[in-house]
Amino acid sequence: MSQEINFNEKIVDYTELLNEFKNLLKKNNLKFTIQREAILETLYGSDEHLTPESLHRLMQEKFPNLKIGIATIYRTLVLLEESNMVTSLSFGSAGKKYELGAKEHHDHMICTNCGSITEFVDEEIEKRQHIIANELGFNMSDHSMQIYGICKNCKNK
Repeated sequence: MSQEINFNEKIVDYTELLNEFKNLLKKNNLKFTIQREAILETLYGSDEHLTPESLHRLMQEKFPNLKIGIATIYRTLVLLEESNMVTSLSFGSAGKKYELGAKEHHDHMICTNCGSITEFVDEEIEKRQHIIANELGFNMSDHSMQIYGICKNCKNK
């Protein structure tokens, strides 16, 4: 179905990302449309973790004259996630939040009260994960760390 794209290196150039997206669409026999490009551009320009609905609202603000249905956003996000161009965090029955996968590796702290997401990088944790994987004879190709709890803002309320 979809072609996997390796984004181990951070992509900072939107033109390069757009070309990868066009190739992905072509390989999946899908048309390149202004709506699909607007989805990619909005994700690229956002530092937030977006639900399909919040992405739709953001796009309506950013591109008020562009008609785009929520179904197009869902289908495009599925394609982008299958190809590793976006990653998602699952919130169970509350759905998923998406972010562009072209960022450098990072982990997440998720507030179970307000749903806020804090990104962080800790080199010691990264080293320990590799050490543990090696000690257990496990060939680690990737990982995702999510820490759940109460954020500082909710704790202080």
